Amino acid sequence: MSAVVGGRVAGDAAVTVTAPAVLDGRQAEPGGLFVALAGEHADGHDYADQAGRAGAVAVLGSRPTPLPTVVVDDVRTALRTLATHVVARLRGGLTVVGLTGSQGKTSTKDLLAAVLADAAPTTATLGSLNNELGVPLTMLRAGPDTRFLVLEMGARHIGDIAALTGLVAPDVAVVLNVGQAHIGAFGSRAAIARTKGELVEGLAPGGAAVLNADDPRVTAMRALTDGPVVTFGQAEHADVRVRDLALDRFGRPSFTLRTADASARVALPLVGAHQALNAAAAAAAGLAAGVPLKEAAAALGAVSLSKWRMEPRDLACGATLLNDSYNANPDSTRAALDALAAVQGGRRVAVLGEMLELGELSEDEHRAIGAYAASRADVVVTVGVGGRPIAVGAGARAVALADHDAAVHWLRGHLAAGDVVLVKASRGARLDAVAAALT
Repeated sequence: MSAVVGGRVAGDAAVTVTAPAVLDGRQAEPGGLFVALAGEHADGHDYADQAGRAGAVAVLGSRPTPLPTVVVDDVRTALRTLATHVVARLRGGLTVVGLTGSQGKTSTKDLLAAVLADAAPTTATLGSLNNELGVPLTMLRAGPDTRFLVLEMGARHIGDIAALTGLVAPDVAVVLNVGQAHIGAFGSRAAIARTKGELVEGLAPGGAAVLNADDPRVTAMRALTDGPVVTFGQAEHADVRVRDLALDRFGRPSFTLRTADASARVALPLVGAHQALNAAAAAAAGLAAGVPLKEAAAALGAVSLSKWRMEPRDLACGATLLNDSYNANPDSTRAALDALAAVQGGRRVAVLGEMLELGELSEDEHRAIGAYAASRADVVVTVGVGGRPIAVGAGARAVALADHDAAVHWLRGHLAAGDVVLVKASRGARLDAVAAALT
């Protein structure tokens, strides 16, 4: 490893790493590598002992630690170099799938991982580790038996995805949509589209692009590649079409996926009509990777998602919680509110917090979400200062609360058997704490 990253070994140079790399010493596995980053508020090198107790046998860092350490000048660069080297050695028997979009990335990644894992050993991004650190960490989890490597790729700036495809060029590139997530950082949807298109531009020679036929900004990315293109969506011209969509009383979608020469019925164990399009994207990517439609449909029927993505929970009072608190933007919040409206029961309660990184559009977008929430829920509970514009938009149906504690107190006092409560906000609003207190 030291030779690959251009480092020197401090300690026992004979140690062999046999398990994944981690940034959190508590998550280290026996035989694993601890990547020590020195940050503004904490220095990973100080936690090498903790990582060693958890099982790590070596450290990648910028100074020696109590464990055998490969010392480098730039740990982040060394991590990327190591990941690129490992995947390059596996590449002969490995299909790499990259996936991006403004919303639905993690849910679709989970669906796609299930489709591919039914066909062959698959390594996929854990949760939403989709940035310049998460992608190489996922790459380092691939091994000799891995046949599919699924990499969720996120971005906050133009060039971010190009940097990730520079680590590994995908054989299949999936672009879900171009929405408003991080629009405050990007400045416009055109800039977001340009960034998402970097995934298609970064395809390996002969690689396939999987594009949303319902999103004009995504279908325009067809011009960015000379390779094959597979489209998905509800549009008649989509290669993988969603037909006959229906929801059961819990808001779970069933539908038919249809191609030019095959069709398959899917019943998703997930809440929300929007998951049907995510499933179509996963099936289309599966087709591009060689998984037949019927096999993909069977895998989709038994899938589960990463935590805090429309996660249903029964509450002690008899109400049902839909915990979608991991993140939020205007498009994903509307989809979650649609899912809430589709669930049959008593009152529908939307608990909403701030949507971050909307820039100068923030005030208008929050008020618009409030109005939309009032059309989908019986009560709109807003949390914190950032949620106040939502309450303004929701009008008479709004209950504006100051903080998490106030929200939990109100909900415990007002929820009744049969009610359905949605919790949704950007990650920075930490409404997962409200959901946790209720359960």
